Amino acid sequence: MELNRISACTYAVRDRDLDYTLKLITGAGISKIDLWGGLPNYSNSPAECSILAIKEKATRYDASIANLGTYAGRRLFEDGEAAEWTEMSRAIDNAVALGARSIRVCPGRGEDVGIIPDLIPFFRRAAEYAAAKGVFLGMENHMGSIAGNPDAVMRLVRAVDSPYFGILFEPANLVHCGVDYYAAYAAFKGSIVHVHVKDCYTSAGQYERCMLGDGMIDYAWLVGALEADGYKGDYALEYEIEKVIPIETGLPRWLQHFRTLKLSTKPATRPAHAAPTAGSKATH
Repeated sequence: MELNRISACTYAVRDRDLDYTLKLITGAGISKIDLWGGLPNYSNSPAECSILAIKEKATRYDASIANLGTYAGRRLFEDGEAAEWTEMSRAIDNAVALGARSIRVCPGRGEDVGIIPDLIPFFRRAAEYAAAKGVFLGMENHMGSIAGNPDAVMRLVRAVDSPYFGILFEPANLVHCGVDYYAAYAAFKGSIVHVHVKDCYTSAGQYERCMLGDGMIDYAWLVGALEADGYKGDYALEYEIEKVIPIETGLPRWLQHFRTLKLSTKPATRPAHAAPTAGSKATH
């Protein structure tokens, strides 16, 4: 695995200042940052966030910004197209200024597939603007969004019809949605622009996060398949069990596990869920 394509999300330390966050992540051996879209990490608003200050801090810690975890597009129906276009265009422009390859976008709110026709014109416009700037737009697979429904979200992707607009593939979130992530990968193939990496398992019908490698996500196959299919984006380690194992000790372990995956293009034969190692079970 190429180290220059591994990044780390800042969500687990979203309440800490950026100096702490950058020092922590680079100290774990990761130089690329997936910057969460909320203060004190980041905001699209120039009144709340200085892009120049972020660039200066990243340079200080020998880090680079790989992805902006914005929410552009989420409030399209509540705030209207003009207001949401301001959010979208600012996010894309800020990605360019920070050297980020991609941003997260949201296909409105809710899981109602009936919103898709109203999303298409806005995201066609966004994709055209992003393409001109060389920035990829990825919709994160997530409960509470049509992006958690492979069939629905691919209707939008096909309608927008741009290589700069697609899926932020998140297999653990798909498990949370009750979706087979193997089948979802087949549906998304060729439209994945960014990847989040975390692990999970199910027990008595309940979804639980856990240490990377202790759960049910077959990353040896998934990364092998992505690479074989020509995926050129990053792999963002999304550490979300900080209340169980501190990120300061857990993140380096995730990086070591991910770096040493023995890639395969064939899915592993394993049970539907794997029991987590003692102490690795997440409770939130």
